[in-house]
Amino acid sequence: MKTLAGTPRAILVDLIRPQTKKHEAIERMEELEELMRTYGGLVVVKKLQRRNHPDNRTYIGKGKVEELKTLARELNTSVLVLNNILKPGQIYNLSEALKDEKVTVWDRVDLILSIFAKHAQSQEAKLQIELARIRHMGPRIFGLGGEELARQAGGIGTRGIGETNTEIMKRHLRERERRVRERLERTQKMRAEQRKNRQRNGFKTAAIVGYTNTGKTTLLNALTGRKEYAANKLFATLDTRTGKLYLPGKNASLLVSDTIGFIRDLPPELIEAFASTLSETVHADVLLHVVDAGNPRRDEQIGVVEAVLRKLEIENKPIIHVFNKADRLKKGEAEHVKEAFAERRPVIVSALTNDGMDILIERLEHVLS
Repeated sequence: MKTLAGTPRAILVDLIRPQTKKHEAIERMEELEELMRTYGGLVVVKKLQRRNHPDNRTYIGKGKVEELKTLARELNTSVLVLNNILKPGQIYNLSEALKDEKVTVWDRVDLILSIFAKHAQSQEAKLQIELARIRHMGPRIFGLGGEELARQAGGIGTRGIGETNTEIMKRHLRERERRVRERLERTQKMRAEQRKNRQRNGFKTAAIVGYTNTGKTTLLNALTGRKEYAANKLFATLDTRTGKLYLPGKNASLLVSDTIGFIRDLPPELIEAFASTLSETVHADVLLHVVDAGNPRRDEQIGVVEAVLRKLEIENKPIIHVFNKADRLKKGEAEHVKEAFAERRPVIVSALTNDGMDILIERLEHVLS
């Protein structure tokens, strides 16, 4: 991948429907740009394309492909990221079209997985990422697309041998997925044993959930006194971290876990791949749904998180809505947030300054009673 002092130079493209509103298109592109920065890339070009339907071969169409080839050559870019989920054949055709410019082609999920792979620390997280890569990328793991496989078969001379090559590839993928699953199942069993031990010892548990970059890890640190890494970027946390919070009103301790952040258009294979991490959420006694109180997209972000909770079939668990980053709110904004989200009974806090944490602890004691 071509870089400038080690930094990938990126072209970002988002294909949107003609009826998409301007502010929605801008927000989508801003999030993609933030994802690319989190990965460590430099955004050189941003392109919005309005189409009723994606092109079957290249997703963006022949004219746009030619335009991007010229830009890649002139600006020395190394990666093209599309803010959509593409079919393997579309990725392959785009890669073929841009191979002379030495441009790597990713869709949105490829970028997210690359961020995960770069930041994962534990063996479990690395296994989960590998499982998601297998499911999403398929033959692209080996740098091949369906057409290239077909050409290999034709070169050998018989259709049957070509089919055998494809079957070998599929079997290799299935075997690789089986091995990863077995290793993940072992870690899941260990987690299950840990949960049983907690239950036997009378421990209640809380799981922190929320859109990525809302301050979940900072909240964990504020509640439990841990000193986990927290950063103002997407997906700073990939591994589950757990700390202990003393509840004075109950004279008992609560185990609080931080989990991976959610994001819009999170595909099912990512949610399933992170099942063992999210098991802390599934089995928790109470959820702390953290919201960035001052984010103009907070309504949409709340909707994304609630949609994931429905997929996990845990939307009916006790939930405390924690509206974080109160230190960034202007005068009077906190009251506006309380009124706007009154049905969720929001607790307004700043995990950074500890403001409102006593109220949050009281709410936890009440819910757990």
